[in-house]
Amino acid sequence: MNRVVIVGASAGGLAAAESLRRAGFEGVITLVGEEPRPPYDRPPLSKQLLAGQWAPGDLALRPAADLDALGLELRLGLPATGLDPSRRQVTLADDTRLQYDALVVATGVRARRLPGTDALAGVHTLRTLPDALALKERLRPGGHLVIVGAGFVGAEVAATARALGVRVTLLESGPVPLGQAVGEEAGQIMIRRHVEHGVTVRTQVSVTGILGTGGRVTGVRLANGSVVPADDVLVAIGSAPNTEWLAGSGLTVDDGLVCDEFCAAAENVYGVGDVARWHNPLFSTGMRIEHRTNAAEQGMAVARNILAPPRPFAPVPYFWSDQYDTRFQAYGDLRDHDEALVLDRDRLLVAYRKADRLVGVLAAGRPAKTLRTWRALIAARTPWTAALTTAA
Repeated sequence: MNRVVIVGASAGGLAAAESLRRAGFEGVITLVGEEPRPPYDRPPLSKQLLAGQWAPGDLALRPAADLDALGLELRLGLPATGLDPSRRQVTLADDTRLQYDALVVATGVRARRLPGTDALAGVHTLRTLPDALALKERLRPGGHLVIVGAGFVGAEVAATARALGVRVTLLESGPVPLGQAVGEEAGQIMIRRHVEHGVTVRTQVSVTGILGTGGRVTGVRLANGSVVPADDVLVAIGSAPNTEWLAGSGLTVDDGLVCDEFCAAAENVYGVGDVARWHNPLFSTGMRIEHRTNAAEQGMAVARNILAPPRPFAPVPYFWSDQYDTRFQAYGDLRDHDEALVLDRDRLLVAYRKADRLVGVLAAGRPAKTLRTWRALIAARTPWTAALTTAA
């Protein structure tokens, strides 16, 4: 093992590189990144950076000196365009071909867009630093921001914009914002904070078009024919894994790069972070998780599996979301649950059941010790009734 290529200068890609060095790997590590800048943190884009509390330089995942100390061969601003696993070769946009002994795919995701809006000023997505800076420049007191999609990104931006004095309208196609992610009752509790802070929330509405005049957005047209006026529009309707460059490689792609429980997609090819759909044996299901903590943990696990006999990657997923003065935290797999039991509405504590097992918990403003107790119960595959009795 002499050369590892990591495609994706992301949190997961950087974690893999650092873990390889910590484990004593002295070979060549090439870190390829589509963006021309070193790895930076993305969660603050919708919060601290957008609010003006952080500058772009504050987002760096590591100081320049620490990055230099890793001895990486950096290929930034050059996306990968192809992969030939039989030759163990990655092709870059400038036709450079990189040989590898092990390949880490950490290309992340991109924000979904609404068709026909690319040339219309004032229509934003939020995934990259340039995205956040462009939106930040438009958030002024009295302006009207319409957010299409009330998931976590949309909700976080709504909270940040309101704190800046921006009028915000949040449009959601489902009956309850965040309902698919956390359950209807929990979603109603979470979105109530937005209403209390002056956000206009409209549910079960379908967007049929973005209107503009003179090349600039003026409003959002809904299926019922009405128009929501807007100075700016944020499209927050989810993301798509960056897997197009893998076409023709023979690797399996299905809403992400499909990997086994060791995060391996093929011999000596591994997936890390948002782009990877791997089998988590703790929950006996495939999952693709777009959360910062998972990307870092998965990067470390893949580095270990590259250098040593592989071990399954079976974490209890964790995520957080800061909205106004509240931090929401969750452990486990909240998707496709059979029951979301609200144990405390005022401070929000929700337990999630699938079949007869505790699989997740969502909380707001809870002590770390309380959440660690729930995490341990999830990790132990605790039966539902026993988990509720123990946690109580």
